[in-house]
Formats: sequence, structure tokens, C-alpha cells
Amino acid sequence: MADVFKALAHPVRREVLKVLRDGPMTAGDLADRFPVSKPTMSVHFNTLKDAGLIRAERHGTTIRYRLNAGAAEEALSLLMGIVGTRKGRDET
Repeated sequence: MADVFKALAHPVRREVLKVLRDGPMTAGDLADRFPVSKPTMSVHFNTLKDAGLIRAERHGTTIRYRLNAGAAEEALSLLMGIVGTRKGRDET
């Protein structure tokens, strides 16, 4: 789970996840949306893949990324369990 939080710590990676909510995109199309170099975007993609938040599909020379919603939901559920309030404890 540490890989997930590391991946979510960077604003570019969070934005990639937001973009992929609308459906899969090629690496080139995703990279063109950000003001950083393609090698830098490749590092971001690998970090997200290593955390299980996105999946890569190769079609010839093209890589298409898609959101792994299950992993994102699991991370959110864990986070909500950590920061969520318990009834009665936060009421004054």
C-alpha cells in the first residue's frame, strides 16, 4: 500500500488518474497534456503501474493506459478507514 500513497503524492500522477477516469488513453496522448518531458511522464506512468493504479496494454508500438479502478477504490477505502470519524468521538 506504500506504493499507492507514494504514487498519489505527486500532482501530475493524481491528474493522470483523473484523466483516465474518462477512459483509456495512449501514452503519447496523456504525455501531451502535461508540461513535462516524455521521459518524465514515463517515470510517472511506471510509478502508477508499480502501485497497481493503472494498467498498460501494448498494441504494436503504442502503449495504452487505463485506470485500475479496483486498486484506486481499495486505496480510498483504506484511507477513509484511517481518517474517518467514529460516531460520538468527534461530536461535541
